[in-house]
Amino acid sequence: MLILNKKEPILLFIGDILFFTISLWITLTIRQSQIPSYQVFLDHLIPFSYLFFIWVLVFFIAGFYERKALINHRDFFSEIFVAQIINSIIAFIFFYLLPIFGLAPKTIIFIYLVVSLILILIWRVYIIALLGIKRKLDAILIGRGKEMKQLKREVNNNSWYNLKFVISLDLDEHPEIDFQKEIMNPIFENKISTIVLDLKDEQLQKHIPHFYNLIFSKIKFLDIHEIYEDVFDKIPLSLIHYNWFLENVNSSQKRIYMMIKRTMDIVIALPLAIISLIFYPFVYLLLKIEGRGPIFYFPERIGRNNGIIKLIKFRTMTQTPTDGGEWGKDQNKVTKVGAFLRKWRIDELPQLWNVLRGDISLIGPRPEFVSAVERYEEEIPHYGIRHLITPGLSGWAQIYQKEAPHHETDIKLTTEKLSYDLFYIKNRSFLIDLKIALKTVKTLFSRSGS
Repeated sequence: MLILNKKEPILLFIGDILFFTISLWITLTIRQSQIPSYQVFLDHLIPFSYLFFIWVLVFFIAGFYERKALINHRDFFSEIFVAQIINSIIAFIFFYLLPIFGLAPKTIIFIYLVVSLILILIWRVYIIALLGIKRKLDAILIGRGKEMKQLKREVNNNSWYNLKFVISLDLDEHPEIDFQKEIMNPIFENKISTIVLDLKDEQLQKHIPHFYNLIFSKIKFLDIHEIYEDVFDKIPLSLIHYNWFLENVNSSQKRIYMMIKRTMDIVIALPLAIISLIFYPFVYLLLKIEGRGPIFYFPERIGRNNGIIKLIKFRTMTQTPTDGGEWGKDQNKVTKVGAFLRKWRIDELPQLWNVLRGDISLIGPRPEFVSAVERYEEEIPHYGIRHLITPGLSGWAQIYQKEAPHHETDIKLTTEKLSYDLFYIKNRSFLIDLKIALKTVKTLFSRSGS
């Protein structure tokens, strides 16, 4: 994609490894008060190289290879610092619990923490900014709806993108386009090189021959749907029509992927489900000490192909909800033990048996309760599409949606959630599932998300 170079995460990865290595060399120089010999450096580099790739994984989980890592923001310094603290703890564990390399570099690790933190910040904040300086291509944006305006703001306010929308044409505000005046003249006056638009928009159909002629003027055309998806990691709902679903969503696609994914669900969920049994007696005792009631409850949710599934969860409320939707009633409140179970996601451990049974997957759109789905399908266009695939314990929306509906029906937030679910349905793959899984680990430890 022109707007965001796909090689940039690779550049970040290579740079991180390089500066991890340079940090080690500087650390040894400081520790020994002299430049280390080749053999000394190599003796340390070999074990540290294993750590480098673990540290890169920590960076990946922290989101340092995503778009936000290319933009300086107020939390970036603290996030880097926390990541390096975690990396140092991993290093201590690595060398002291696994002393296979004969090294116990306590002082070196402390010095390395300081040196690597400084160099990584210099690399990420200043050097990357210099490498990121690129000639912006002036472009025209033609579309409609709030997503078009959102795209314009994001691209024009972010110096990393190599596009700048110098002209935008909202089709809702221009029912009739004067092609010569509003498109042709600005192209030559502003030396426009790129046009981002929705060629499937009915209003633009009659202008297709004119756009075709612009090819000979070396104008590059980009699909507004693809650009939006690339920038925001979700589908622009107001821009898509039935043809989009016919082209991008097919329940019979990716059969091999689905078969292997099911196998991986069993391989991963089975040992986790067995290990989780350790928690069951403690949860039982806590619930019984707090009051009467069953240890489990079985909320009904909508699964694949609109089938009703019964999840297994530890009870966290004073009463057992009938369908998971009666969260707001005063007579049914979250208990103190229930709040603790929810905080640490312990209440969801029994759902591993749902994964083994095939009701849900480890990764997929979160299943909604029955009454909410009935309302959403009435008020949110295309909502039922999310039920073409098996729902999951964690999904793309749970990782990337900043504000999500939580135990209540919310049309606005659920519409936003659907845009993320559709992105996953269209692009689902092993790499996407791995990314969600790693991000879920971060969410669990930060006790955030929904």
